[in-house]
Amino acid sequence: MDSLTQIALGSAVTLAAMGRRTAAWKAVLWGAVAGTLPDLDALIDHGDPVSNMVLHRGWSHSLLYLALLALPMGWMAARLHGESVQWKRWCWALGLALVTHPLLDWMTVYGTQLLRPFTDQPYGVGSIFIIDPLYTVPLLVGTIAALALSGRRGLRWNAAGLLLSTAYLAWSAIAQQHVAAVARTSLEAIGWPAGTVLVTPTPFNTLAWRIVAMAPDRYAEGFYALADGGRPVHFTVHDRGRGLIDRFGELVPVRQVAAFSHGFFRMREQGGRLHLTDLRMGQEPAYTFHFDLGTPAEAAGVHGPITQSWQRPDPAVALPALWRRIRGHGGGNGPFGTQAVSP
Repeated sequence: MDSLTQIALGSAVTLAAMGRRTAAWKAVLWGAVAGTLPDLDALIDHGDPVSNMVLHRGWSHSLLYLALLALPMGWMAARLHGESVQWKRWCWALGLALVTHPLLDWMTVYGTQLLRPFTDQPYGVGSIFIIDPLYTVPLLVGTIAALALSGRRGLRWNAAGLLLSTAYLAWSAIAQQHVAAVARTSLEAIGWPAGTVLVTPTPFNTLAWRIVAMAPDRYAEGFYALADGGRPVHFTVHDRGRGLIDRFGELVPVRQVAAFSHGFFRMREQGGRLHLTDLRMGQEPAYTFHFDLGTPAEAAGVHGPITQSWQRPDPAVALPALWRRIRGHGGGNGPFGTQAVSP
């Protein structure tokens, strides 16, 4: 999730765990630090954009390592505030703030390596967008109210914010499963070959969803809003670049993206250059993780140059189209359109 959300979650969790054992501002401050720490790995340059993508949310998001980090961090907070008698409670509170960071990231589609050092498998539920105000606002309101109010009343506001945000996460998972069932029915109706299907929310909401279905040589993209009321999903079908994948699939960056994306990727050759795209984040034709591997000869080299381009849709077009889609109206050929294309 975004940094503001992680800060709000860390503060709310630490405040709830510490309760009235310390001043609210101390719990909020240390919780914000704990909520920020795991994402500092984004400052590390691993040598190329693909490695930076697949190694983010790695060691710093390990549940085991974060639980161990809570011990010295909690001891330090207790010593600094002259609350040594409360050091165990500080360890517990900051441990919760640290481990809820990767657990929340796990609910997004990116991929979080929760179980390092035992496995580097990236896990992602994909039921919530990386920025969702309906999740973040209750946490912020609860924390701010706890700072403004004293005693039990402020803590009740904080607890209410945590409860509402957690309920929203549960709702997102339920909505995702409903959309997945509709998507599979629609894919069966058009004779799409059995394969992996990805269902993720469109930006900032859990009412309109994006669906990607993979086949060996192509992929289908569709959008479904809860307001569609069970109407079939219409898909656009795109070439996956099977020939390029067969030819260059053993290159290190291609293997990295293939594993990290769980197979939701494509390859294209444009202007004599190879392009590698993670299909999970973005929508046609704009994707967050789109890599230029260079010419085929450069890509085949051990140190071939790799650049990333962050493809952004035009907000003036995308946001109104998203709003129409949330209300159950098709977006035509826009970024959230539902134009049918034969598979």
